[in-house]
Amino acid sequence: MANRTIIPFGPQHPVLPEPIHLDLVVEDERVIEAIPSIGFIHRGLEKLVEKKDFIDFTYVAERICGICSFIHGQTYCQGIEEIMQLQVPDRAKALRTIWGEMSRLHSHLLWLGLMADAFGFESLFMHCWRLRETLLDEIEATTGGRVIFGSCKVGGTRRDVTDAKLAEIVRILDGMEQEIRDITGVFMSDSTVKHRMRGVGIITKEEAQALGAVGPTLRASGVAQDMRTLGYAFFNKINFKTITRTEGDCQARCEVRIDELFASIDIIRQVVAQMPGGAVDVEVKGNPNGEFFSRVEQPRGEVVYYIKANGTKNLQRFRARTPTFANLAPLVKMLQGCDLADVPVMALTIDPCISCTER
Repeated sequence: MANRTIIPFGPQHPVLPEPIHLDLVVEDERVIEAIPSIGFIHRGLEKLVEKKDFIDFTYVAERICGICSFIHGQTYCQGIEEIMQLQVPDRAKALRTIWGEMSRLHSHLLWLGLMADAFGFESLFMHCWRLRETLLDEIEATTGGRVIFGSCKVGGTRRDVTDAKLAEIVRILDGMEQEIRDITGVFMSDSTVKHRMRGVGIITKEEAQALGAVGPTLRASGVAQDMRTLGYAFFNKINFKTITRTEGDCQARCEVRIDELFASIDIIRQVVAQMPGGAVDVEVKGNPNGEFFSRVEQPRGEVVYYIKANGTKNLQRFRARTPTFANLAPLVKMLQGCDLADVPVMALTIDPCISCTER
């Protein structure tokens, strides 16, 4: 029997820019077991509901995660609106959908850049982030922020976007689409990328479901589960197809995210084409009283908010189940039996966000 060694992976690692720590039990170059440790950056955000009123807490929810900030705020606002039975205007719902899909685009482009960097493809990394910068410029023009938007509020949105600007965004996305196809073609066909990802880190459909995987990690294993099919925001008025693969390996998780880039562009086109007029918010009177589970599809997967209010300005309970938290168990499973050199790539394919995991 080979000697076993415990190798610490993280919280600082040159490939993985996330403060995650794994104790890797290895025999020679083979990982036998992975034991995760989290808690390096716990911020106690859920506790802040006792100090921030339910309106101001939107800003806290947005800061659970930087890259997914808008959708965190949207998930929180939708939960409060359900409790208070607020009728959010259709135009606000449409704007939320556009900004949410722009968040998905910039998150996936960021992830593709980091994956390229993990392979040592520095030029490809720069091209992915160059396209992301174009998108961030449009986000800044419409919300005032580049990563933290601050445009979602209980009852609607804080600002409107002119129809002319929405048409301009569509034109910019039309121009970006071919560039994205050119860049993502490397991930789909390059022999070096395939060698590192094809057949590596396989999670079967049964394992993904049993371990509670969400998002691209789940859909890459053949499970067509996407919270957008629930019809929240403007999704009940547009057509889109849930992206899946069946292989369940690192390459499949990469391909799901690539296809979702083009799906998000198409969703934005559909929303702009059907953009309703009218106001973008409603007046919020009184305090919430009740409880609700809010479920929304983030770039990394399903996020679940449990919100409990007692009729005062401060919530009684707030609990967030983030997608990375759900995908940690599948990550531990896929690491068992892998080569040590494949650990960074496999960890990256769940698109980990430890900051939102340690909310």
